[in-house]
Amino acid sequence: MSLDEKYELVLSVGEECIQKEELRNLLEKKVNPICYDGFEPSGRMHIAQGVMKALNVNKLTRSGCVFKFWVADWFAQLNNKMGGDLKKIQTVGRYMIEVWKAVGMELDRVEFLWSSEEINARSGEYWPLVMDIARRNNLARIIRCSQIMGRNETDELSAAQIFYPCMQCADIFFLKADICQLGMDQRKVNVLAREYCTDIKRKNKPIILSHHMLPGLKQGQEKMSKSDPNSAIFMEDEEHDVNLKIKQAYCPPQIIEANPCVEYVQYIVLPWFQEFEVQRGEKNGGNKVYTTIEELHSDYTEGLLHPGDLKPALAKALNKILQPVRDHFKNNAAARDLLKTVKGYKVTR
Repeated sequence: MSLDEKYELVLSVGEECIQKEELRNLLEKKVNPICYDGFEPSGRMHIAQGVMKALNVNKLTRSGCVFKFWVADWFAQLNNKMGGDLKKIQTVGRYMIEVWKAVGMELDRVEFLWSSEEINARSGEYWPLVMDIARRNNLARIIRCSQIMGRNETDELSAAQIFYPCMQCADIFFLKADICQLGMDQRKVNVLAREYCTDIKRKNKPIILSHHMLPGLKQGQEKMSKSDPNSAIFMEDEEHDVNLKIKQAYCPPQIIEANPCVEYVQYIVLPWFQEFEVQRGEKNGGNKVYTTIEELHSDYTEGLLHPGDLKPALAKALNKILQPVRDHFKNNAAARDLLKTVKGYKVTR
C-alpha cells in the first residue's frame, strides 16, 4: 500500500482530523503507528460501538497501525457505571470483546489492555503523569472536559469524576499513542493532551482522528443511549427487534439532516457492503442499488426514495451484519452465559 493509499484509508475513519499534515508525516516516518481508543464497559453494545468500531479498526490495522483498546474498567467505576461494581464492569468488558470478535474485527494487530491491570503494573509511570497534568490545568478547564463521561458542565460531579479527565489525558501518553481514534464526544480531552504537549514542550503531539457519532433512532436524539433500548440497535438484537426499531425510527420524508435511518446507511451499511439495495415494486421505481451516499441523498431529498422503502431495506442489511453475532452468542456456551449475565445488570449513570 502506497503512502497516499494509507493516508486516504486512515483519514476516511474520521469526521475530523487534527492535524492532517501530522498524520501524513507519521504514516511516512513510522512503520507501525499506535492508535488507541478507550471504552467504559457500561452495558450492552450498540451498533455504532460494535460495527462502526470494527470498520474503523480494520481500516487502521490494514494501513499498518497497531490498535490498543483501553478497557477502561477503573474509569467505568469512577463514573459509577454498573453501580460502581468492578466485577460487573469487568464482566461487561469481556462480553464487549466477544462482540467485536464475532462481528469480524481483525484482531492480529489489536491489543486489549485492562486499565486496572496496566496502571497497577506501571503505577510509578502513570500517577506522576496524571499529577503533572492535573497540576498544569485549572478546575474549570477540567470540568469543561466532563462531556467525555457523558456528563454536562452543569452536572454535579463527584471528586472521582473530576479526576477522570486528567487520567484519560494521561492514558494517551501512557499507551504511547500516536493517534487518538475516539468519537467526536471525546474531542475535548484529546485537545487537552495536545495542549499539554505544548506546556511541556513536547514536539510530537498525538493526532486526533475523531469518528462521527451516530444519533439515536428517535427524533432529536443526538447520541444513542444504552439506558433507552429503543434509541439504538444492540449487537445481539433479534431480527424482529431490529425490524421493529427501524420501523418506528424517526425518518422524515425528503429530509436527510438529523435523519438516523439515512445516517445508518451512510456510516454502517455502505462501508460494510459497499452498496445498499432497495427492493420495491415497479410502480414505486423498481429495485435500485446505491453505491454512494450522494446518490441516495439526491433520491431521498427529491422524494424518489420513500421512507417506506428505505426502512425495510435498512433493516434487512443490518440483520445480515448482525447475524454472525447472534449465532456466536447462541452457539458458544461461554459467550451465551456472558450475555445472559450482562442482560441481567442494571445500567447506571
